Amino acid sequence: MARILGVDIPRNKAMRVALTYIYGIGNQLSKDVLTKANIPLEKNSNDLTEEEAKNIRLVIEDGYVVEGDLRRELGLNIKRLKDMSCYRGARHRKSLPCRGQRTHTNARTRKGKAVAIAGKKSIKAMKG
Repeated sequence: MARILGVDIPRNKAMRVALTYIYGIGNQLSKDVLTKANIPLEKNSNDLTEEEAKNIRLVIEDGYVVEGDLRRELGLNIKRLKDMSCYRGARHRKSLPCRGQRTHTNARTRKGKAVAIAGKKSIKAMKG
């Protein structure tokens, strides 16, 4: 099993798929990395030699921000927005969607599990 940038590349997968297990590398980027490293896209990760793994590692380190550096960069961007107290930062601080989605319904991924309001049913019963 090859290790690239601290991530174990899965066994028995095409290299174009196996590289997507690295945070920050998707389908298109994995194809770009493999073509720059002169490795066939459909080559199996079991058949990867140390020399080819080294080439992939060099290509990624030279041209792309991935794994820990990318996570750190994204975290600092969000922290900067929160410190500025801009609209997006305030939405991040409240754990609400910050790209204009509705929150009256939906938004459960961001807001968390729905919390029932105590006594709401009894008020409706009294009115009706």
